[in-house]
Amino acid sequence: MNDLCAKLLDNDMDKALLRLYPHHQLAAQKERYSSILDSFHKEFGEGTPAFFSAPGRTEVGGNHTDHNHGRVLAAGINLDAVAAAVPREGTVIREKSAGHALNVVDIASLAPVPQEIGHSSALIRGVCAGFVQRGYTIGAFDAAVCSDVLSGSGLSSSAAYEVLIGTVLNYLYNDGKVSAVEIAQIAQFAENVYFGKPCGLMDQMASSVSGFVTIDFADPSEPVIEKVDFDFAACGHSLCIVNTGGSHNDLTDDYAAVRGEMETVAAVFGKKVLRDVEPEEFYASLAQVRSQVSDRAIIRAMHFFNENLRVEKEVDALTKGDFEAFKQTVIDSGYSSYMYNQNVFTTKQPTDQPVSLALALSAEILKGKGAWRVHGGGFAGTIQAFVPDELLETYKSQMEAVFGEGSCMVLQIRPYGGVRV
Repeated sequence: MNDLCAKLLDNDMDKALLRLYPHHQLAAQKERYSSILDSFHKEFGEGTPAFFSAPGRTEVGGNHTDHNHGRVLAAGINLDAVAAAVPREGTVIREKSAGHALNVVDIASLAPVPQEIGHSSALIRGVCAGFVQRGYTIGAFDAAVCSDVLSGSGLSSSAAYEVLIGTVLNYLYNDGKVSAVEIAQIAQFAENVYFGKPCGLMDQMASSVSGFVTIDFADPSEPVIEKVDFDFAACGHSLCIVNTGGSHNDLTDDYAAVRGEMETVAAVFGKKVLRDVEPEEFYASLAQVRSQVSDRAIIRAMHFFNENLRVEKEVDALTKGDFEAFKQTVIDSGYSSYMYNQNVFTTKQPTDQPVSLALALSAEILKGKGAWRVHGGGFAGTIQAFVPDELLETYKSQMEAVFGEGSCMVLQIRPYGGVRV
């Protein structure tokens, strides 16, 4: 019997697993880790791998602000991507994710490969390139990966995967000395330059740092990161993420338009991003702005300015323990995303609006008691709700009656980012 498998069966890893998962999930997680280990040996043969984990994330505040250097409030969750990995000789990384084909990436060349755009092999190559650019060591490895961060769920499965690859390289070849912030920045670089998606930095940062965290991206090269001191478990509410069944696939153009339109407004003032534009100057110059950009770009800029302030209000409310004020700001954020940022459904399919339906149903159930908003990038995928514990079963059952069994996920906030387990 493999030593690592023996440790799993003999409870030697219970303490390590309980850092990352609720106690009631321990048996299921041990079974999951054993399955990942089996997959490793079936795919790659002999070796004693180490386990690594990187969480998905939930965006709590700051919808579509990070890419224009704004503020966000986010948190790591207990859904994660897990790898069993061992270093190998040579220059080839082999990575096998459950349900997907084997990725084989020769890191002897780290230049972007056009044929890899949109594929996970691009992320592997891009993360390696980011490590080398920062003076860190890379090397070959074999890894079996399993993720319960659903693709297209708005919980940032791609960020969890990127941070996971960075975490593997960090511990296999760099003695864990690469900071969580640097891994997040490298992950964003890989997604932007190699994968071809113009995302901001929030997803990767929340996954890599984790816990409740507020991030100010005024200077993305040195983001200001602060943990928020709030005991969510004691607030009498549950965090629910509802998967409406829509997918984020094929929505890159919609995401790019949000960022691009905000930046066209900034360009009117000779700036690259909206964070460098004073709101007072923006409102005083609306006629001039409108002569140069679209109305939607202006409305999305208005969302950015107000959403940036809402993050400060949310952090202040949580710090003061005023959860009612926090919930109201969450609702305000949701309405702004719906009306101003317009990322609740895609105009490519205007009659297909599962996110809109989920928000409307949440308002019916939770009005005056909870809070609800679009979650993540939007256009499809998921919504977020803060549900009073006494309404949790009602909310969960009614949402799942419409969107399917298992669509309403009740989550925990995870205090650890990318780690060697």
